Amino acid sequence: MCWSATADLVAGTAITCVGVACVARTRRAADLPLAALPLLLGAHQLVEAHVWHTGGGTGAATLTWAVIALPVLALWVPLGVWSASARRARRRVTAVVPVGLVTAGFLAYGLATRPVRAEIRGHTMAYVIGLPEAQLLVAAYLVATVGALLLSGDRRLTLLGVLAGAGAVVCWLLWRLEFVSTWCALAAVCSVVLYGWVGRRPAPRPLPALDVRH
Repeated sequence: MCWSATADLVAGTAITCVGVACVARTRRAADLPLAALPLLLGAHQLVEAHVWHTGGGTGAATLTWAVIALPVLALWVPLGVWSASARRARRRVTAVVPVGLVTAGFLAYGLATRPVRAEIRGHTMAYVIGLPEAQLLVAAYLVATVGALLLSGDRRLTLLGVLAGAGAVVCWLLWRLEFVSTWCALAAVCSVVLYGWVGRRPAPRPLPALDVRH
């Protein structure tokens, strides 16, 4: 979320470009889900730019924003980290993948059974859903996403987890005060970190040559 339609549009375009660069830079198929995360984040910002232009309310753009922000990311991040992790680290990350799956299921059910409404509040956009046990779902969401990054065993992904966790707290406080929404800045920083991570990933090992003699 950004503080205006223009900010969302600029941030979404920039983050999408970083996502394209991340995917183009990827050398391992297992890294693609995580490398493509900035593409999803960029699309998310562009969707919200449309929500700003329509003045909030309900509608396809509002629902799309909520679907990406809640169930999709709750499952995408832990699965992406699991896919990119080394075998030893996968055992740790596997512990939080079911948390993401269950959380995504509850969030998807909530979005399917309750209306989603966007409200412009000063320089912020609020999404009103009315999910039951919201605090528990937020805790599980953070365990699945930030927790997976912290358990990845990769220094850059661990850094990303720290930035995402600390940044989420700061952005939430600013959003609660209805001062300004800075989630798009956090998404941009995380996307740049992922770009650096992709560039330092080792190339896949070449297949051994076959010695065929006649």
